[in-house]
Amino acid sequence: MNFKNISLLLFLCGFFNVSVSSAQEKELYKELYNSYEDFKEESIEQRRFTHSEIQPLIEKFKEKENFEVAKVGESIEGRPLQLISTGEGEVDVFLWSQMHGDESTATMAIFDILNFLDSEAFSEEKEEMLKKVKLHFLPMLNPDGAQRFQRRNLLGVDINRDALRLQSPESKTLKRVRDSLDADFGFNLHDQSTYYNAERTPKPATISYLAPAYNYEKSINDVRAAAMQVIVQMNNILQEYAPGQVGRYNDDFEPRAFGDNIQKWGTSTILIESGGYPNDPEKQEIRKLNFVSILAAVFSIAEEDYKNAEISEYEKIPNNDRKLFDLKLTGLTYELLGKEYILDLGINQREVQDENLDYFYDAYIADRGDLSTFYGYEDLDASGFKLLEGKIYPESFENLAELQQENISEILRKGYAYVALNELPEEDFAEIPINIVSKEFEISESLQPHFFLEKDGELEYAVINGFLIDLSEEKFQVENALILD
Repeated sequence: MNFKNISLLLFLCGFFNVSVSSAQEKELYKELYNSYEDFKEESIEQRRFTHSEIQPLIEKFKEKENFEVAKVGESIEGRPLQLISTGEGEVDVFLWSQMHGDESTATMAIFDILNFLDSEAFSEEKEEMLKKVKLHFLPMLNPDGAQRFQRRNLLGVDINRDALRLQSPESKTLKRVRDSLDADFGFNLHDQSTYYNAERTPKPATISYLAPAYNYEKSINDVRAAAMQVIVQMNNILQEYAPGQVGRYNDDFEPRAFGDNIQKWGTSTILIESGGYPNDPEKQEIRKLNFVSILAAVFSIAEEDYKNAEISEYEKIPNNDRKLFDLKLTGLTYELLGKEYILDLGINQREVQDENLDYFYDAYIADRGDLSTFYGYEDLDASGFKLLEGKIYPESFENLAELQQENISEILRKGYAYVALNELPEEDFAEIPINIVSKEFEISESLQPHFFLEKDGELEYAVINGFLIDLSEEKFQVENALILD
């Protein structure tokens, strides 16, 4: 056999082994995805949770033989910052979440991953992996912010812009832990706006990745290249479960940011941003995607197969764009001062939080005009429909209980978006499909997201607090309508 034949044989053998390995990995990740409910931490299923709710979850790992729990710092209000570690490998992987207090999706996923690591399932695969890596989880870096479900800490500082001055104790803790571990890989876990889409597509950027730049020139050294390669592996997995819903975050260098600096300090850093997913307001499906993709990354790091990924594939991930609305109406007819105009409307549903960390929606018209380059989670071609602003029902009711005895569907079908009560509830919203107002309420002269769409003299749709209602249906549902003075 000549040299060329030997080379060809070696190449084919190598290709065959890589292909088999890749197929086995895909099967493993498929099994992880399908068995996710076995590991899901059921005590936290809402995005708004506090440090006191996860503390018992952390405490239980103190009793586990293969886990270490260490207090590594305190928040401004004295809440403990704790690091949970497992594994015995030489490669240190550091994952931190919720440095912004209102970005909790990955925190939920961390406890799912910890449950997976603590389970008896996939024991052979986990044993091999944990021989090669040691995992370190800091699940809630900003517990004071989480207490209020706000982005910044109690000092009002954005922790992710405090990597240089280290003005906050939480920032100092993150730097100290990173340095003490001298971590090989870091996962910086965040949430992003649900209005991001994968560039030039109507699909939300459900997960966005970034290998942060470490200088203004956006140079690629071995450290940043490894992060890019891991991201390529993660993207390949996610395309199986959320095709076209992965974006790439802007990589402009931010000299104050932790991700950029941790990359500079020698830790291959992967930013993960959890965005939007249709009909998933509490981000439970996105949590599941975090679970699978992070575990896929860890297995890839342990096996070093991320090194086979082409950096050019990282550049092919679509950029994040911000061109999504909750509701987009295209081509409706709008009358103003006796003249008719054709408009597109983009409507968003702003979350408003109360003191108990509960929230409701208060919609607003985010844009109008030519929105042909924008998309909607819900999209209606309103060509041929005329917008009629909602009216106040001429009869008032004593209280909410009396109103609920009425046929609200019929009131809506007559073009009324508001009903007056003599006694307004104390809440800011009601779980009925019509706005409640005081007897003194006056409709704003500016266009509000409470109107009707008429065609050929018939009302066919209502928009109440930004929620689209098909008036031909028997029952109407909206997340909430408003109670307005």
